Amino acid sequence: MQDLDLDSLKKGQVLLIDKPLEWTSFDVVNKLRYAILKKYNLRKFKVGHAGTLDPLASGLLLICVGKATKSIQQFQNLDKEYTGRFYLGATTPSYDMETPVNQTFETGHITEKLILETAANFIGKQSQVPPMFSAIKKNGKKMYEHARKGETIEIKPRDVTIKSFDILKIEMPEVHFRVTVSKGTYIRSLAYDFGKALNAGAYLSELRRTKIGSFDVNNAITHQQWIDALNNEG
Repeated sequence: MQDLDLDSLKKGQVLLIDKPLEWTSFDVVNKLRYAILKKYNLRKFKVGHAGTLDPLASGLLLICVGKATKSIQQFQNLDKEYTGRFYLGATTPSYDMETPVNQTFETGHITEKLILETAANFIGKQSQVPPMFSAIKKNGKKMYEHARKGETIEIKPRDVTIKSFDILKIEMPEVHFRVTVSKGTYIRSLAYDFGKALNAGAYLSELRRTKIGSFDVNNAITHQQWIDALNNEG
């Protein structure tokens, strides 16, 4: 745990926070900022995160405080590692469990060999279309705002790189995976594309971010643990 006195926080720190499910990344930022403002009776203080995690994902969130917020872009450019599960045989509009299933598919043709070969084919540079339900801005609004109104907006594909893609366990209809990816890669889109490649459809049923560059979630703490330590400072 870093020093939590005001001078140390102002000089800049990078906090490794294990984000819980159903919290947005900004929920965590706002909670930590409020705790600092209250502790030190301040009106403003710089706090930001280096890479969004969806509410339905848990895991590593880098929170930058004080002068460390100047390094956010640098951290955002780092590769990221995730573990999770794909549900095979169905799709959803959001590519995860935020929205209900909109189509189902047969999965009888899927074998362990096919799953492993398909995963191997994804390694390397890919052209990926981000999900409609994303925070990317189009026409001044976030894509998920268009999607929730039923508006269909064309999204341009982006170049991403899948550095590694390991199948950890197959428990049909779910596949457990670990993947390392470049900046800007959507694991929800990877789930959708993986299902399409299997001719079966798929959506993301679980996601946890385990690494950002050399930062590891095993070294992270919860936001509440950090706030408790802050409140015990001095």
